[in-house]
Amino acid sequence: MWYIILVAIFFLVISSVRQVNQYERGVKFTFGKFTSIMEPGWRIVWPIIQGFQKVDVRTKAVDVSVRVNAVIYYKVSDANKEIIEVEDFRYAISQYAQTTMRNIVGEVTLDELLSSRDKIADRIREIVDKETDAWGLKVQNVDLKDVSLPAEMERTIGKQAEAEREKRAVIINSQGELAASENIAKAAEMLAKTPGALHLRTLQSINDMSSDQSNTVVYMVPVEALKALEGFIKK
Repeated sequence: MWYIILVAIFFLVISSVRQVNQYERGVKFTFGKFTSIMEPGWRIVWPIIQGFQKVDVRTKAVDVSVRVNAVIYYKVSDANKEIIEVEDFRYAISQYAQTTMRNIVGEVTLDELLSSRDKIADRIREIVDKETDAWGLKVQNVDLKDVSLPAEMERTIGKQAEAEREKRAVIINSQGELAASENIAKAAEMLAKTPGALHLRTLQSINDMSSDQSNTVVYMVPVEALKALEGFIKK
């Protein structure tokens, strides 16, 4: 009789053994209440009075598309929260990530969205990670893959970029004109302070214009210039 009891106990133990793989954790319930987390290996789960659910704790990726295509990388950090606190953590994190992306993308300008993807991705990761911590999830990274724009928006961006280039060209030209005017002012000041320098400059200008035989130039020579020339001849 006792052999039968031993055989029955043996088969009961064998049937109660559950394997939890290295990349999994088991959430054990006793009479429907959370009991413990089952680490990797062979574990005993008594039939009828106990049950368990396996949780894959490997890093997962979920594709999120709003106006921006993004990938969120996350993993399970607390298996019992993942089972108890949220019904479907994959669906939950996807929906919350989409809502967060809509809010953040709506707060930034288009230029910021195109030029500061890393900063925006970090903001999304921080917000989603903070919220999903209560679900036993850890968001590791958010990667903004692509920004999809309608054709009308692309044309608008092109016009905006062209206007920006024209604006910069005008600024550069005005800066060049300002520098040139400052140099001319300095040159005029130096000519005014140096006796006879202005008259010599006038004669040099006349010589430059007369070198081109295709032009006919009528030039009124100031008397002061002739006097200056007369002074140089006498010397």
